Amino acid sequence: MKTTTTSNDNEHISQNKELSILEALIPIFALVGMLFYNVYFVFGDDALSGSNQFILLLGAGVAAIVGFVNKVSYKQMMDEVARNIQSTTGALLILLMVGALAGTWLISGIIPTMIYYGLQILNPTIFLAACVIICAIISIATGSSWTTSATVGIALIGIGDTLGISLGMTAGAVISGAYFGDKMSPLSDTTNLAPAMAGGELFSHIKYMTYTTVPTIIITLIVFIIIGLMQDTTGVPEIGGQLAAIDAAFTISPWLFIVPVIVIGLIIQKTPPLIALLVGTLLGGIAAVIAQPTIVMQIAESDTLTLQSAYKGVMKAITVDTAVETSSKELNDLFSAGGMSGMLGTIWLIMCAMVFGGIMDAIGALARISKTLLDLFNSVFGLFASTVASCIALNITASDQYLAIVVPGRMYAKAYKDKGLAPENLSRTLEDSGTVTSVLIPWNTCGAYQQNVLGVAVIEYLPFAIFNWLSPFMTLLFAALRIKIKQLQHDNTATT
Repeated sequence: MKTTTTSNDNEHISQNKELSILEALIPIFALVGMLFYNVYFVFGDDALSGSNQFILLLGAGVAAIVGFVNKVSYKQMMDEVARNIQSTTGALLILLMVGALAGTWLISGIIPTMIYYGLQILNPTIFLAACVIICAIISIATGSSWTTSATVGIALIGIGDTLGISLGMTAGAVISGAYFGDKMSPLSDTTNLAPAMAGGELFSHIKYMTYTTVPTIIITLIVFIIIGLMQDTTGVPEIGGQLAAIDAAFTISPWLFIVPVIVIGLIIQKTPPLIALLVGTLLGGIAAVIAQPTIVMQIAESDTLTLQSAYKGVMKAITVDTAVETSSKELNDLFSAGGMSGMLGTIWLIMCAMVFGGIMDAIGALARISKTLLDLFNSVFGLFASTVASCIALNITASDQYLAIVVPGRMYAKAYKDKGLAPENLSRTLEDSGTVTSVLIPWNTCGAYQQNVLGVAVIEYLPFAIFNWLSPFMTLLFAALRIKIKQLQHDNTATT
């Protein structure tokens, strides 16, 4: 056996000189093939309920067989898996705390208040741009592009239709805004997943994404404003029903914005993410008891607000599924949260991905693939382009945005480090090309979901999902011009 282990900053990289590039790629091909069959032919949108996670374990089994053939011990594989899972401890805890925060921010009325004021941005003259803004606000507040599309998105499609605006245009605006918010929200599972795969940190990842994401959404808004001004609209958008439903179910007050402002302030002050999220969760719980006592009592199944019922209501919002019903069926799905338990599916996915990545690392496959990539792509731009192409290819073949983040994230992490690039470069590129392009592919879980929910075919909204197809080009432009390419240095300097 010619397997060696080197240590760099406490990271163990296994190198197997006997492993060929073909052998290193066998587990990747096997994984992609199994995922494609699992998603496209069998489970469809429900693949993330557990089958995809098990497919990752099967892929790890294929990698282990390759390892045994190359005389890599079982113990060495398990040791590497243990290191991988340990490295994601912080990300997993953040995911749990994100679920907790979403729960208390729902029952406190913070998220409904954001949605209430966001809906009032509507203006017939700039309807399409307003759709982007509304969906962006709601998606940032909820961390879910799917929920945004399935609720407010459906309402906006109806409004646009009454105004005589193309369904494809409205759907494109909805999706553009929803995916912008999804990318930039710390509540989003993909936004947590990308830095976890790249070895980065959540809020640093979000900050670094703004460099490419903000210019992209500005261009998107400009295009929609121009399109909107060229449209002949008729009628007046009616959102009174939705506003009344929100107002009846929650106590809406701008004072509730104090909680997110405090959390944002903590983040700006570089408070550790777990502490900032914990403070936000606890403040959300306090705000719920003060501003929404009736909702807290309903969740606690109590007729009176006591210390015990307040504790029970807030604790249930933090830990398990909670929902607040309104008179609007369209809004009911929006006003639900999974709490910490709602994040377990993503945590399960990460852990299974770490098993696959750990065994791939132990047998020397990741080192071999990274070396080949560095030999093929001698430039920084080449590495970025390869990452973008891999993410899009996995969205097409594996049909799932999570896997378009997980697999390239594990494959390319070492290649970026070998180039002296900080993990934020990889995590940003994963989101710019993996998260947002999934909705542009009809058989991808995201594309299938959006076209079914909005009632608009992918081919109809694709030209107008400007943010989504422009994002990969923007990240490649930044790479080509060497703009904000963060170096792997202790002072975190960036080249421009």
